[in-house]
Amino acid sequence: MPPTDARTETLRRLRAGSGQLATAALKSLDADYHWFRDLPAKERSWVGIVAQAGIDAFVTWFADRSETARSAMEVFAAAPPELTRVISLQHALAIVRTAVKVVEGHSDEFAAPGAEQMLREAILRYSREIAFSAAEVYARAAESRGAWDARIEALVVDALVRGEVDDAVPSRAAALGWKPGPTLVMVGTTDGTLGEVQSADVRRTIRRAAGNALVGIHGETLVVVARTDEDHEAVAAQLLQVFGPGPVVLGPPAVTLTEVARATRGAIAGATAAPAWAQAPRPVHADDLLPERVLVGDPTARERLLAIAYEPILQAGGSLQETVATFLDCGRSLELTARTMFVHANTVRYRLKKVSEITGWDVLHTRDAHVLHTALALGRLQAATPPSL
Repeated sequence: MPPTDARTETLRRLRAGSGQLATAALKSLDADYHWFRDLPAKERSWVGIVAQAGIDAFVTWFADRSETARSAMEVFAAAPPELTRVISLQHALAIVRTAVKVVEGHSDEFAAPGAEQMLREAILRYSREIAFSAAEVYARAAESRGAWDARIEALVVDALVRGEVDDAVPSRAAALGWKPGPTLVMVGTTDGTLGEVQSADVRRTIRRAAGNALVGIHGETLVVVARTDEDHEAVAAQLLQVFGPGPVVLGPPAVTLTEVARATRGAIAGATAAPAWAQAPRPVHADDLLPERVLVGDPTARERLLAIAYEPILQAGGSLQETVATFLDCGRSLELTARTMFVHANTVRYRLKKVSEITGWDVLHTRDAHVLHTALALGRLQAATPPSL
C-alpha cells in the first residue's frame, strides 16, 4: 500500500475509533489514579472532555500537521477554566500521559499496514506539544488568578481599613481562602516607596511567615491581616523584618471579620499616634497606645479607655477615684497624698493596690500612671459635660 494511502487509511481508522480511545483513557485513569477516582462527577466529566478533546485534536493534527499549536490549545479550551483550580498541572500531565499511552497501545490496531512506525512517531511528537500547551494553560491561569486574587485582596483590606464590613466582604475573603479564627493585625510603614517587584517580595515574605495572610500596601503604609493559630507574638516577631523603620502596631485580638475590621482601625490609629510615646516598644499593642490615640482624636480609644480604666474605678467606690486623682495631682507622692486626704500613707498604698487589681494598671509605674491620668481626665470631662452637648 503506498504511504499516502496508508496515511489516509490510518486517519480514517483513528476518526472512527476516537470515542473508543477516549473511553479507554478514562478507564485507565480510573484504574491508575486515586485522585481521579475521588473527583466528584462534575469534575470527572471535565476530565472526560479533556481526554476526548485531546484525542480529537490528535486526529485533527494527524490530518494536517500545520494545525499543531491551535489543536493542542483546544484540548484545554474545551474544559471550563475552573479545571485549573480543581486539577493541578501534575494531574493534567498525567491525563496527557494516559491518553498518549492509550493511543500508543492501540497504534497497531488503528495504523494501516506499513504505517505503524509513522503513527508512533506522530504520537510522540504530539504528546510533546500537548505537554507544553498544558504548562502554558496553567501558567496563564495562574497569572490570571493571581491578578484577580490581588484585586479581591485589595477590596477586602480596603474594607477592613475603612471599618466597613458589608455582606460582600466575607464572601470575598472566603474566595481568598480566609476563614474566621484567631487573626493577627499589624500596621506599620514600608521601607520607602515600593515598586512592583519589591511589593511582591514583601508579600512572599509575609506569606512564608503566615500563610493565610491578607496584605495591603497603601502608599508607605503596610497592613498585614494574618489568620494564624500560631503564637501571635512569635509570628509578629518574624514579620517585623518586612516593615520599614518606625512604629509597628499590633491590633487587638480578633476572630470574626467585624472584629478584624475593628482591630485594623485600632492598629492604624495606633500607628498614627505611636510617635507621641518616645519609648514605645516595637511592636507595640494598639491598646497600649490608648492615651496617644485619644490625642489624635480616635473615638474608639476614648470609649475603650473610659470602659476599662475609668468606669471600673468609679464603680468600685471606696474613695478609689479620689485617691488616684489626688495621688496623680500630688506628683505621685504617697506622703503628700496622705496629708492632703488626711489618711495614713498605708491607706493610700492599699487603695492604689486595689486600683491596680481592678484595672491592670499600676499607678506607681510611670507609664501606667499616664494611662490612668488620661482616663480620669476623660471621665471628669465626661461627667462635667451637660447631656445636651
